[in-house]
Amino acid sequence: MDFATTDLCDDHEARLADGSLRVLTPGWQAFGKRARFAGPAMTLKVFEDNSLVREALESPGQGRVLVVDAGGSARCALVGGNLGQLGQKNGWAGIVLNGYVRDTVELNDCEIGIRALGVHPRKSEKRNSGQRDVALQMPGAVVRPGNWIYADEDGVLVSDVELGKGGKAA
Repeated sequence: MDFATTDLCDDHEARLADGSLRVLTPGWQAFGKRARFAGPAMTLKVFEDNSLVREALESPGQGRVLVVDAGGSARCALVGGNLGQLGQKNGWAGIVLNGYVRDTVELNDCEIGIRALGVHPRKSEKRNSGQRDVALQMPGAVVRPGNWIYADEDGVLVSDVELGKGGKAA
């Protein structure tokens, strides 16, 4: 990936000012081999149930980023090693999870980028509940299906459009 979130912020100050480029609240922990990833968002809203997360990662990712609002629940993990491997196998660029992960040794062996709030050893429930392709109020910004996600060592950005170089949309 040939971008840096710091450069995107510098090059797109007008988008930051008008809200078409947003920054998620800092503090995300990084997992997986991809320190930097970008792609259009697919969104899920779930709570302590990773059934829809598995279903999404079993489908072709086509370079997308799965954005999951798990309500920040610290009672279980929603993504572990098996789901990280599914995401890698099916071509997902990354996962941004307002929740927790587990199996970090396995996740860090996966060719995928993951941002999450932290680590939790307990697995989630399987109730097949949640919503897909909805607007999410993630920490610091709204993410809508199809928004572009840019993540690297310095943070996570949400853009209404794919960003090009030099201050213009792609």
